[in-house]
Amino acid sequence: MSDPMHFRYLIESVTKSGARFRPSDWIDRLASWDATFDLHRLVFSNRLHPASLDGQKVLAIEPELQTQNPAMFDSVLQFAERNNLKIHKQYDDGRLEDYEARSASVDHQSGTPSE
Repeated sequence: MSDPMHFRYLIESVTKSGARFRPSDWIDRLASWDATFDLHRLVFSNRLHPASLDGQKVLAIEPELQTQNPAMFDSVLQFAERNNLKIHKQYDDGRLEDYEARSASVDHQSGTPSE
């Protein structure tokens, strides 16, 4: 059982089968969903942003996104699930835990919960 300490989600640019995911700029594209413009520059949010894991660029999803914009949170995780991308939880102490997206929680055909 996971302890309740703070964590964030990290999505890699690698599929569960080990293939590199393309296009290579997908992380910036998804991170831009929650970004703003300041002085003609894209500024990533603290909730959804590029990060680094073992020297590789990943997409970080902070837990605030789930509470403040659940639809965007679900869309990002559904994107990762549809593309079979590796998802982890990273705890404050740096520990990583594999995360399985909630595919069983919603029937994508009908859009209703499937218990």
